Amino acid sequence: MRIDMPPRKPRGESIIPMINVVFLLLIFFLLTAQIAPSTPFPLTPPDSRSDIPAQARDVLYVSAKGELAWNEARGEAVWPEIAARDSDTAVEIRADASASAAAVAAHLKQLRTITDAGAQLVVSGG
Repeated sequence: MRIDMPPRKPRGESIIPMINVVFLLLIFFLLTAQIAPSTPFPLTPPDSRSDIPAQARDVLYVSAKGELAWNEARGEAVWPEIAARDSDTAVEIRADASASAAAVAAHLKQLRTITDAGAQLVVSGG
């Protein structure tokens, strides 16, 4: 007499390949993401109602005391650095909320004399 074995239940799809792909994508995005550099001094940007994001990559920082920072340059040494850059994109200005408008306007005027690329004043969303 022949006894038939009960049919086996079909195994479900293995999720191991999907987990591998997810981890590979995670690693890819972590390695290719551009991490924003920290500010050279503490900044509290003023509030803005605009939904337009900043487009520039070159950033000129203005502190509450009117100090300037551009990459590694500080103070008045930023102007030759800005003038020597190879880019024709606008310069982004990130000023502290308590920086005087006259100081920021003076920096904008100086920036206008050394570059034709233009400038964007960046404020926080609020």
